[in-house]
Amino acid sequence: MLTVRLDPETEQQLTEILAHETDINRSELVTRLIRERWLALNLDSTFIERRGGHPQHLLQDAPPDLSERATRKKAIAAYLKQRHP
Repeated sequence: MLTVRLDPETEQQLTEILAHETDINRSELVTRLIRERWLALNLDSTFIERRGGHPQHLLQDAPPDLSERATRKKAIAAYLKQRHP
């Protein structure tokens, strides 16, 4: 367990944050902030590793020539038409 003394301004800021984050208590908030900061300092890992890795099934059904610009443009256009009829 760790006890931290905060100055009045920081204490007020913490109170305001907790007012907006209704589903979390002080300990969980401090834990989350420390974890985020620690992950930011982990310079040996790549951005993708820090974010949890690549999606496993991202391109499993993609055509083999998807790297071609014309194919990508057609795929994006089809996706947008499907998404926004």
